[in-house]
Amino acid sequence: MSEPTEPIEPFEPRVRVMVVDDHPMWRDAVERDLAEAGFDVVAVAADGHQAIARFPAARPQVVVLDLQIPGPGGVEVTADVLGRDPSARVLILSASGEQRDVLEAIKAGATGYLVKSASRKELIEAVRRVAVGDAVFTPGLAGLVLGEFRRINDDDLEPEPEHVLTPRETEILKMVAKGMSYRQIAERLVLSHRTVQNHVQNTLRKLQLHNRVELTRWVIAQGLDDEDSEDDEAADELRR
Repeated sequence: MSEPTEPIEPFEPRVRVMVVDDHPMWRDAVERDLAEAGFDVVAVAADGHQAIARFPAARPQVVVLDLQIPGPGGVEVTADVLGRDPSARVLILSASGEQRDVLEAIKAGATGYLVKSASRKELIEAVRRVAVGDAVFTPGLAGLVLGEFRRINDDDLEPEPEHVLTPRETEILKMVAKGMSYRQIAERLVLSHRTVQNHVQNTLRKLQLHNRVELTRWVIAQGLDDEDSEDDEAADELRR
């Protein structure tokens, strides 16, 4: 009679990452930190031309990208790689925290933006969150981005009549617009992380959007981010 065996944990493939930076020491340091944290660094590039050329074969899930690089700059590279693979995520890692640079990167489709003063821990956490679709920004930049989204009136993000969201999907979208992570949303609603992720993916499919940044724009365009704000504050007070 054979002995009982331990259950086998499901294999979790490592997140595939590409690092693009024209400063060798910085590029090597980021590559090393991410590899030591368990990411699969599938490619590196020193300029925009290399990044665009190596992206198709490398198939990274996340591109950690400096904004000021030779050749096509970070904004152009962001738009190009996302045009090739809309499921990819771009995390800008730049020395610049200027409003114009941040907004141009986000408009091109970047899911996150960190300045290079971020710590190793902050970088690793940002890559992990961006990989699952979270929008991540250096503290102080999130308000700037949300303010710009409120200003933009993008008719392309209007839903078709048949794309009706459930009350739960709408509730989760409001939390997405506030910058909450899947884990935070799951804890707030007493759901599993997987359930929240499935709701967001279903909503993306319904609205024909690609990532949480576009979802946030849609929520703001519909005015949903302003609804029930007083109720949310009251609920938060009760939880304290």
